[in-house]
Amino acid sequence: MVRFTEAEKAEVWDRYRAGEPMRVIARRLGRQSSSIRTLMMRSGGIRPSVRCRDPRHLTGVEREEISWGVAAGESARAIARRLARPASTICRELARNGGRDSYRAARADQAAWKRARRPKTPKLAADRLLALVVETKLRAWWSPEQIAGWLPTVFPDSVEMRVSHETIYQSLFIGRVLRE
Repeated sequence: MVRFTEAEKAEVWDRYRAGEPMRVIARRLGRQSSSIRTLMMRSGGIRPSVRCRDPRHLTGVEREEISWGVAAGESARAIARRLARPASTICRELARNGGRDSYRAARADQAAWKRARRPKTPKLAADRLLALVVETKLRAWWSPEQIAGWLPTVFPDSVEMRVSHETIYQSLFIGRVLRE
């Protein structure tokens, strides 16, 4: 796999946004067009933003406080009061990271950073049946809004068979990038 420096990635996105075709961008960087396409596809054809933590999420320091509180035998409510967080936040944090018996702040922080990573696998790429249904309706000239509204009526008990019109539009964009 060919690696790009951060400067090269920025140049690819800047040039693409300015309207340069991928083959021209590839030639300027001395790369194959396929490597440029692969770079763009990893983020769904949308320039990835710089990763930073959401201020509403737990910090590493707060996770250390949770770890100390658990080690001291404090309840989730007591830890939550000290951190000025809802008790449910502390309970979910403990449950998703091994429970009270094996909670470790550093491991929990690393796992949260990994879970927040974007882009995720696109829903239509992960679910072949859903993709097939959406593709069939698109071929019948249905709009993404019509498809998104129709799916819950036909599959009322299947949350997996739901998709937003934005997701459908994004998959159409990705398909256009692949054909370039």
